[in-house]
Amino acid sequence: MQNEPTCELNSKEEAADIYCSTCKTPIRAFDKLFGNHKDHEVTELTNAAEIAKEEVHKNMCKLEEQIGQMENVASHLEEIFITVEENFGRQEQNFEMRCNDVMQTLAQRYEEKLQDLGEEKKLKLEALYGQLVSCGKDLDTCKDLMETIQELCMENKKVDFIKAAVALVDRLEKFLKKDLDLELSTLPDFEDRAIDFSDMEQLMDSINTVPDDSIECYQLYYKQVSDDTPSEEQAELMTKVKETYHTVTHLVPNTQYEFWVSALNASGISPASERAVYVTAPSPPIIKSQESQSCENAALICWESGNINPVESYTVELSKVTNGENGDVITESIVGIPNCEALIQLQPRHSYLISVRAVNMGGSSERSEPVSIHTTGTYFYLNEDSAHPLLSVLEDGFTIACSEIENPECDLPSRDNSFTRCIAILGSMIPFQGKHYWEVEVEEDMEYRVGVAYENTHRQGYLGANNSSWCLRHIVTPSRHKYEFLHSGTTPDIRITVPPKRIGILLDYDNWKLSFFNLDIAQHLYTFNSHFQHYVHPCFALERPGFMRIHNGIAAPTSIALS
Repeated sequence: MQNEPTCELNSKEEAADIYCSTCKTPIRAFDKLFGNHKDHEVTELTNAAEIAKEEVHKNMCKLEEQIGQMENVASHLEEIFITVEENFGRQEQNFEMRCNDVMQTLAQRYEEKLQDLGEEKKLKLEALYGQLVSCGKDLDTCKDLMETIQELCMENKKVDFIKAAVALVDRLEKFLKKDLDLELSTLPDFEDRAIDFSDMEQLMDSINTVPDDSIECYQLYYKQVSDDTPSEEQAELMTKVKETYHTVTHLVPNTQYEFWVSALNASGISPASERAVYVTAPSPPIIKSQESQSCENAALICWESGNINPVESYTVELSKVTNGENGDVITESIVGIPNCEALIQLQPRHSYLISVRAVNMGGSSERSEPVSIHTTGTYFYLNEDSAHPLLSVLEDGFTIACSEIENPECDLPSRDNSFTRCIAILGSMIPFQGKHYWEVEVEEDMEYRVGVAYENTHRQGYLGANNSSWCLRHIVTPSRHKYEFLHSGTTPDIRITVPPKRIGILLDYDNWKLSFFNLDIAQHLYTFNSHFQHYVHPCFALERPGFMRIHNGIAAPTSIALS
């Protein structure tokens, strides 16, 4: 056989800029003109890479199909194992039931028949085991090839990719040409074995083994297992099946079920098998997107179980979204979460899709609907349960409005957690250490309060009038705009000459500071220095009819972030 032409790679592989189709290797254009490749067919590296990708993809599809076939064969072999055991059990039961009345007379011959049956069982299982081992090796080879293909597809260097692809294609072709043993090495059925006693013909006629194919069908029974309802009161369901396996659908998620089976033939129905208990996998949880929060390096994700019965734990799955990708690839999983919330550390200035699975002894649920998290800044929501009855939150969720201030202590219906005197509302708690920034927009003549407060701040008082809240207050007097920086009802004497319309608020847990800025002129207004004993909520209040717009989930301006 004539050898294919070969070529020498240039010592500097980076210099290769075309591909020799004859030699199946990258070369330099110089080698085509003056080297050993003058008469060889060449193409651009990009074209060669695309062709190699198509070839790899084509073989990968074939490999996936073959993996599917091998997995089906392996699964079928496992089912045959079970069937062999079941058939053996039925044969043994048949002998035993019909020999009980004459056991003393038949004991010796019964043991001989049982031994023969056991030998046949042994031969069948050995043959099936050998085939299963062979099938497993082929399946491992398939999966190893698939992992190699996936690693190859991530290779960015075209030269390295093509070199590896050529070798991989040869390896794939050799494997795909291999004859695979997809036929069963033995059947699960046993030979009919009749016990023949010439001197006890009439008695022995009743002991002949009933062949396996005399079973017409099986009756599969199942019902829910509940601690609240006695087992005998649970509704039983039944389905008839021909095979020794069956998939039961439309079961309630995260629920225990009992299963048992009876065999049916012309003679009647067999006694029921022992009962087996299984648990169905849970339903996917439901993420509370309105209660989930994030900052530049973390997110607090909250969800509902989505299941009536308790589950064992939850798994949070993160997908980093980059360059317009849809985030289908899971980049990190956090397992064993016992409660319906998780504080997750993230990387700044990235976008994530986060989903949750519920886990029990029956397996894992499908993924929940994902929530989108952007770590560009601190994100919180407005807690409408804390809002004064005269204060409303508009559809965008971040604009508060008040149409009247005539009687703040009116008799309008209020919630247990709402403000009753100060026309205020709290944002959700910020449970992350570090710096957090948000902004508010106000009209120049608007009277308002903005700042932070503890969860237990007095709902019957004013923000800034107690030791559990810190705020900037603006009121308009006949002579001037008056600004107060209130905590425990006191304020420093500070005059602000340019009324801010955009106010930046910077909360720094680590350095115990709360700072306010006039963003219109990049002016620092005031900083509270206070050792916060607890995490705080952003808080907002209106003292005159109007609107206030809140902006969060944004990065602080550079001058503020560095302050």
